[in-house]
Amino acid sequence: MDGVLRGREKQRARIGALVEAAREGRGGVLVVRGEAGIGKTALLDDAARTADAEGVRVLRATGAEAEAQLPFAALQMLLRPVLPRLDGLPEVQASALRAALGLARPDGADRFLVGLAVLTLLSDLAADRPVLCLADDAHWLDPSSAGALLFAARRLGAERVAMVLAARDGFAAPGLPELPLDGLDRDAAAALLADSAPDLAGGVRDRVIEEAAGNPLALLELPRGLDRAERTGQAPPPPALPATGRVLAAFGDRAERLPERARLALTVAAAEGTGDLGTVLAAARLLGATADDLAACERAGLLRTAGARIAFRHPLVRAAAYQRAPLTARLAVHTALADSTDGDRRALHRAAASPAPDEDVAAELERAADGSRGRGGPATASSLYEHAARLSPAPDDRTRRLIRAAQSAIAGGRTGRAAELAGRAAGRDLAPGPRAELTMVRATAEFERCAPAGTARDLADAAAAVAPADPGLAVTLLVMAAGNAWSAGEDGEVRRAAALAAGIGPAAVGACTTRASGETASATAALVGLGRIAARDAASGVPLLRDTLEAARADPPGSLIARLLVLSLALLLGEDEAAAELAAADVAHARRSGLAGALPAALQVLAETQVAAGLHRDAAATVAEALGLARETGQRHREGRLAAVTARIAAVGGDEERCAAGAAAAGRSVAEAAAAGAAALGLLHLGLGRHETALRVLEEAVTGPARHTAAAVFALPDLVEAAVRAGVPARAEAARERFAAWAAAIDRPWASAVALRCRALLSPADETFAAAVDLHGRGGRPFERARTELLYGEWLRRARRRSDARVPLRSALAAFERLGAAPWAARVRAELRATGETAPAPPPDGDPLGRLTPQELQIVRLAAAGASNRDIAARLFLSHRTVEYHLYKAYPKLGVASRAELARFAAP
Repeated sequence: MDGVLRGREKQRARIGALVEAAREGRGGVLVVRGEAGIGKTALLDDAARTADAEGVRVLRATGAEAEAQLPFAALQMLLRPVLPRLDGLPEVQASALRAALGLARPDGADRFLVGLAVLTLLSDLAADRPVLCLADDAHWLDPSSAGALLFAARRLGAERVAMVLAARDGFAAPGLPELPLDGLDRDAAAALLADSAPDLAGGVRDRVIEEAAGNPLALLELPRGLDRAERTGQAPPPPALPATGRVLAAFGDRAERLPERARLALTVAAAEGTGDLGTVLAAARLLGATADDLAACERAGLLRTAGARIAFRHPLVRAAAYQRAPLTARLAVHTALADSTDGDRRALHRAAASPAPDEDVAAELERAADGSRGRGGPATASSLYEHAARLSPAPDDRTRRLIRAAQSAIAGGRTGRAAELAGRAAGRDLAPGPRAELTMVRATAEFERCAPAGTARDLADAAAAVAPADPGLAVTLLVMAAGNAWSAGEDGEVRRAAALAAGIGPAAVGACTTRASGETASATAALVGLGRIAARDAASGVPLLRDTLEAARADPPGSLIARLLVLSLALLLGEDEAAAELAAADVAHARRSGLAGALPAALQVLAETQVAAGLHRDAAATVAEALGLARETGQRHREGRLAAVTARIAAVGGDEERCAAGAAAAGRSVAEAAAAGAAALGLLHLGLGRHETALRVLEEAVTGPARHTAAAVFALPDLVEAAVRAGVPARAEAARERFAAWAAAIDRPWASAVALRCRALLSPADETFAAAVDLHGRGGRPFERARTELLYGEWLRRARRRSDARVPLRSALAAFERLGAAPWAARVRAELRATGETAPAPPPDGDPLGRLTPQELQIVRLAAAGASNRDIAARLFLSHRTVEYHLYKAYPKLGVASRAELARFAAP
């Protein structure tokens, strides 16, 4: 065993187990984390040697500080040996990955599509032999590469792929298993020193062990920095320094002992960063150095060459060589490198050689940022725009580039960073256009951080300022303003956005193209409608919302903001079929285009329509997928909304723990999500017979800041029932009237039926209950129908019409059992027994779909509809091997032996 690996038996075994699991078809990832010099690279070297000897394909990349702003630089290094295999990827993935790697023109692909392409490529490679991906110094990976690798890492399932990422603190990899690498114990440290420096005097050895603090690189390098007298104890060692500082100093001292031209060649190699020998030699020649000077660095043990590549002995050597070089030398080196390279690297070297603002250099960086954004690297683009802003002499150019940096940070899911950049850009007076862009960024960042309060006012102010020059943009700002205000419960701001939209609507329509004019007119009408609802005038507001919805069904809007608005309107109007249709179309579009960031919102609406249709199992699977994507894309507020859907499903089933957890998570989000979570909690208490508690929770939900939202409005009937059952019907009257008015305005059969049910609860009458049940027969929301039948049956039984009561009760029982609504089904059984009928025992779960995991259910549904494994993989952002694995696991659960038998499990 290499001496540097002494004391690392457990860590080597952990990595070995990861690779062995991958060989057996259980892919996985491990983040090795520790300080500089602690042995991360040695562990990766050992893993590479072992894997290669065992026939495992090894792909390797190393992050470089000099390349941290180059989009997909590390990914290009990792995949360089297997680029010919890109031709086997699905075309949309291949195009995205080629563009990311600079092999094709940028096509504006979603950043997660690149990660999916990486996953598919690794899965395809693993079909030949297992694959081990190693990324050293991951804390210096460019953000685009890091994002793609982490996306793929989180989806390693049935692939014969193992991934090990070695990093210091500062590399964020939430949710991934970690292997902390601490210092060696004293025995291992002493053994390492005995191997590498056997001539150390006892006291000197003890001093080195103490100062190295278990850091293997320090144990190796500190003795090399001592002269003979110091090594033998005849002279005291230098003053104490932290281990990394001592190692840096040792490397720096060794570099400074080189001849001048060799030091210059070493600085060129350190600044170049990629290890390309040709580029280093070309730049060195411009400075008067040669290959012989580079060879002197190699003889000094600071770097090594292999073919056309240069590798430093350790990243700290590169750091020491660069930091010890005088500023003038570093500027000259970057100038020479800029003259020896092209593209993004040229731009970065020119920037590093420019200590003062320079518009020409800033413009070149901005072009590089534009290209990075087009290649699906928004996080890297943000960094480049920010760098360009620092080098911009003119304040207007500096502000414009900071705004672009903030916009790219939003696109990359880095909302905190976006808010910081936007704050720096807001420090001076801006023209209406740039101010509008900046306001949109800041409002989006605050909304994603679940703090939309106050953002609507800023958006409306920006809209008013920009309206004369760009009325279309003004309407977009007002849609955002109304949406943020609606979510935060700011009725006054909703009304203000509506008033402004009404004033600029005709001008906006006239300024747009034919298609855009239709979208703008519809958006304006919707804003006016929302304003009227916020002013408690649903009768005149709802028709405007319905007009917008019908226009969107006939010609779906193109912009994401407009589509989100329409989906919200469909839910608010109780138009479940329209919402499902539009959401399914948006989901399909996002899947086809690889737009992972757009999926959580569309999937949330789809899940809500599945809940409304009684497809709770499908809804849970939809939410599970959406939650994973929302977390990866940094959509905190969406997590809260999805948690509310989970709470609703759990409430119907009587799952107290899951409902409470979902409601709590929703409560930490925006007011709209909090109201939905509270409504679910109220429904849970109602189903479990805790009527007073249900009434209290529901009253808070329907009268709070989000009282106009769909969740609050549609919880009003629950409040009515809770109040009646709690023996305080007077507290139900206002809610009954409010829901009756809303049901009349939206004119949906299920809502009208529920309004009649509420009236019958307060003023029981056979004809009222019967009319409600009859309206339910026209379709929609089976859970609400079953509840109406339960209440009707209870009333008939109390009226001593036992035989009549059994009819609606049997129907309700069948529906509740189909929906998995255990507490409600228990109530029906009790009522049936009271009528003299022996209620059947709860049936065992005979639905084989109930045995599937959420992901298995999604895959089975798609396979049953005829989708291929590769198509399913692309839709669900998985590898086709993982799809195959889940189908293999699902077959015995479903009692089928072939894909053809899945047809009966197609989605309803």
